[in-house]
Amino acid sequence: MSPAAGKGDSILIFNAETGRIEPLVPVIKTDEEWRAILTPEQFEIARKKGTEYAFTGKYHACKEPGMYVCACCGTGLFDSATKFDSGTGWPSFYAPVSDLNITTHADLSGGMVRTEVLCARCGAHLGHVFDDGSVPTGKRYCMNSAALRLLKKK
Repeated sequence: MSPAAGKGDSILIFNAETGRIEPLVPVIKTDEEWRAILTPEQFEIARKKGTEYAFTGKYHACKEPGMYVCACCGTGLFDSATKFDSGTGWPSFYAPVSDLNITTHADLSGGMVRTEVLCARCGAHLGHVFDDGSVPTGKRYCMNSAALRLLKKK
C-alpha cells in the first residue's frame, strides 16, 4: 500500500477512457517499491530523471493508435492522435490528454534551461516540453519511451 493511501488527499485527473475528471489518490512509493515494478531503464529515467538515447526508444517511430500512459502508475498522458515526427529521436506530442495529468517545472540541469514534464499522479519524469512543436499548439512534448506504455486501440 502506498504511503498516500488512506490519507484522504486526492488530486484531479482526467480519465481519457471515460472522458471525466476524477479525484484520485497520488501514487507514492519508495525507491525499493519502484525498483520492484519497473525495469532498470524505466527506474533510471522515470524515477531518477534520466534520458534515453535518441532513436533508441520503442515509441519514437511508433505509428500505432492508442493511449500513452505513465509506465509507473498507468495515468493517461498522451493520445497517439497528437503524436508527430519531430525528427529528434524521441516520441513527440503537441498536447497531453489534459493539463491535469501532467505537471511542469523549470529544469536547469545539464547547463540548459528547459521545462520538465512529470506525471501529476506519481511524479514520474517523462521528458521535456519545448515551444518549437507542431500545430495546433506549437508545443513539442518530447517524452522518453521508457516512461510511457502504449495501450493500443482495439
